[in-house]
Amino acid sequence: MFRTFVATAVLTALSLPAFAAEKISLQTLNKYFEDLKTAQAGFTQINGDGSISAGTLMIKRPWKMRFEYKGDGTLVLASARSVAIFDPKGDPQPETYPLKRTPLWLILARDVDLTQNNTVIGHEFDGNATTLVAQDPNNPELGTIQMVFTDNPVQLRQWIVTDEVGSATTVVLGAMETGLMIRNSVFDIGAEIQRRQ
Repeated sequence: MFRTFVATAVLTALSLPAFAAEKISLQTLNKYFEDLKTAQAGFTQINGDGSISAGTLMIKRPWKMRFEYKGDGTLVLASARSVAIFDPKGDPQPETYPLKRTPLWLILARDVDLTQNNTVIGHEFDGNATTLVAQDPNNPELGTIQMVFTDNPVQLRQWIVTDEVGSATTVVLGAMETGLMIRNSVFDIGAEIQRRQ
């Protein structure tokens, strides 16, 4: 109960400070991702078990993402179409799996096409923000990503990834800086493995 209360409070405090005039079109959201080359933001994550963590997120499209978690030092890298989870208390070899097995690949892909048949399965506007629910049209069983956007200017504010077993992870983004110079090496899974050995 306490964790649920805290998660709700975090979402309320961090999510939607701006107001959108109308639902943002799929074409506009496509262009948003096409123009989004690099970004950095603080984030708060609410996990499926109700636990909460926070850290810094870096994105470099295509295919690259870095989650640095405060506190326990967990690091998650997406690069070369793979995802690696580094546990600071465990084996230097990370747990790895294909990026294509998570709906995040939809926003990290070189060419984002939200108009492709059966990619978008929900597109709503609640008076404040536009919510989009997307899936891999070729592998819908792998789960969905629900994204929340505000307008003027268009900005991704949060997402909820629901995996193939129905577990949902919410990521609430702080102010996002874009157009940054971010080195490819910060996403390099192989280099991180070598550094930890």
